[in-house]
Amino acid sequence: MKTITMPGTEIVAPNVVLGLMRIADKTDDEVRALVRAARDAGIDFVDHADIYGNDLHGCERRFAEAMQLTASQRAELTIQTKAGIVKDGPYFDFSYEHIIESVEGSLTALETDYIDILLLHRPDALVEPEEVARAFDELEAAGKVRAFGVSNHTPRQIDLLKKYVRQPIVANQLQLSITHAPIIAQGAAANMSGEEQSVGLDGGGIVDYCRLNDITVQAWSPFQAGFFTGVFLGSPEYVALNSVIDRLAAAYDVPPIAIATAWITRHPANMQVVLGTTSPDRVTGAAQGSDLPLTRVEWYELFRAAGQLVP
Repeated sequence: MKTITMPGTEIVAPNVVLGLMRIADKTDDEVRALVRAARDAGIDFVDHADIYGNDLHGCERRFAEAMQLTASQRAELTIQTKAGIVKDGPYFDFSYEHIIESVEGSLTALETDYIDILLLHRPDALVEPEEVARAFDELEAAGKVRAFGVSNHTPRQIDLLKKYVRQPIVANQLQLSITHAPIIAQGAAANMSGEEQSVGLDGGGIVDYCRLNDITVQAWSPFQAGFFTGVFLGSPEYVALNSVIDRLAAAYDVPPIAIATAWITRHPANMQVVLGTTSPDRVTGAAQGSDLPLTRVEWYELFRAAGQLVP
């Protein structure tokens, strides 16, 4: 398992992460089997959010109840969670009060004294960055949060936060898969008149921005065809892509899901892939793509087979 050091921290993290947004209805044994498969593959980083589950903090609570971590076991894990989405409405809330309340709820649900990384979930149009900075300072000073990041943020939204926030923004969690790749694809087709792929919907060069500012990109929904439209692996809508994936999987002697993972981990930005599966076998298979050495030719072949334009 390839590891990276989260920028501005001492947290050494795998480049494949176990996302736990779908464990609310899983039994203790199922949760433990999932985490065990991840640990066996070298994944010691789990991703949560306060809104994941059937109720507020539901998946965080389910994880803690199932795992019953000792202090030493807790220290072996990097636990990341998120705050900022309010289901009622819905709306987004980056106020000081909401961030503090959310973190306290997460600490209680996770049965832990600290969160390793806290992400601001989706951008709050009414954000007052001074309020965010006050919350971050208080949480850091109390030892309740070790590091901070964002999710689904554009370069300018991050710059606005950085004007006030003292702590480094260590991560930006963004949707990315071979077939849902505007943050990469639009840069590849820049300045192409009349081509939809060249339209600037990628957040203003967010991948390059993150590389320039030492922010780790975390790819969520790495196997989704689009915005929760189903997976592309094995889909009859992506025959050409799956043909290439299957051929490369056979050549590297790995399952197809490892190739889909490797397409992201091959990128020189040192991205993390956030898995959303609850299948231990799929976790094991995906982890095999952590450091799989796709060539530039193979990477671009997958890119084109997914329907991306290479001018």
